[in-house]
Amino acid sequence: MTTALIICGALAREVIEIVQKHGWDATVFGIPAIDHMFPERIAPDVEKRFLEIKAQFDRVIVLFGDCGSRGALDAMLVRHGLERIDGPHCYEMYGGPLFHDLMAEEPGTFFLTDFLVRGFDGLVLKGLGLDRFPELKEDYFRHYRRLVYLVQHEEVALMAKAHDVAAYLGLPLEIRATGYGWLEARLVAMMA
Repeated sequence: MTTALIICGALAREVIEIVQKHGWDATVFGIPAIDHMFPERIAPDVEKRFLEIKAQFDRVIVLFGDCGSRGALDAMLVRHGLERIDGPHCYEMYGGPLFHDLMAEEPGTFFLTDFLVRGFDGLVLKGLGLDRFPELKEDYFRHYRRLVYLVQHEEVALMAKAHDVAAYLGLPLEIRATGYGWLEARLVAMMA
């Protein structure tokens, strides 16, 4: 059986590593992570990719949370009879029970993943216009009380960058090693 994985670009490195680790015969197709800045694009972009590749594969699995699509992604998946990994977003997928505990403890938590640490300048600073309008930082982040970095791979450069992000945001940093968490466990179950 040939399998396609249509994935959020924010999960690309991790999903490719998981596929290789388990030796699956699966082809990975990414959707640009920038869609998170425009969640109304998620469902149409996933659907477009599906329609482009559907004739080539016996099975298509979508690795995306709802990520702000407000149910549009799931509605599109139902129309096409497609499977989606469980979970609202990658923070929950990586963190699992830890994510829920952290949110119960402090709802004002801003999360980072390896992807977000790597791309903070482009995704957050430029994406939110903070490079042009730095005065907006206070408005965007005023209700956050801490920064939690959910670490997939412990890399010195990423740890240093996470500390820089915390300093920029003026938030205390907590580092929690999660690895692939529920993302891998759920994908393994789907591929079984």
